[in-house]
Amino acid sequence: MNDNSIVIDNDVILSQFYQHGWTVIADFLPENLNRQLLDEARFNADLTPAGVGRARDFTLNRQIRRDKTQWFDGKTAAQQHYLQLMQRLQQQLNRQFFLGLFDFECHFACYQQGDFYQKHFDAFSGRSNRVLTTVSYLNTVNSGGELVMYGADDSVLSVIKPQAGSLVLFESERFAHQVLTAVDDRYSIAGWFRHNNSINGAIDPSR
Repeated sequence: MNDNSIVIDNDVILSQFYQHGWTVIADFLPENLNRQLLDEARFNADLTPAGVGRARDFTLNRQIRRDKTQWFDGKTAAQQHYLQLMQRLQQQLNRQFFLGLFDFECHFACYQQGDFYQKHFDAFSGRSNRVLTTVSYLNTVNSGGELVMYGADDSVLSVIKPQAGSLVLFESERFAHQVLTAVDDRYSIAGWFRHNNSINGAIDPSR
């Protein structure tokens, strides 16, 4: 996949997403961009303990999650390139499924040995503008840190092992998920395509 190629294969990947509400896109990130983002996350990112909740409801709770994060600010070339890729994916999803996706927010996430994120939803019906969740894996992990996807009946749909360059895409309100306890270091980019729940022209804050 080169930097100017179509983001994903409509016939295969998008049909799977349409049918099931989630999909895994292998080799989503160009290798060079993946390496730049991984280096930035490892050596240059100002990672801080992640919390739960947004705005005034934000709290730190190490019983729920123990990863470290840094939100994108678009100041590096690698971040800008990644955001451009996601903008193209957003346009493709809107064109294919009329989702009305308005914008995208994301952060680096680092799980080190012993870190985890308990089972949770990224959005709740009528209470969030997050529509689709994305997870871009920046390194291949040999042990620990798998993403577990759950169905409506609480059954396990899939246990996804982090593979460098791959992207997981799923409906934020529909699928509970968790990150199992990390053994090896696990670097990723967690992101959300959002609707604009604006009031009187004021854009809803991204976080």
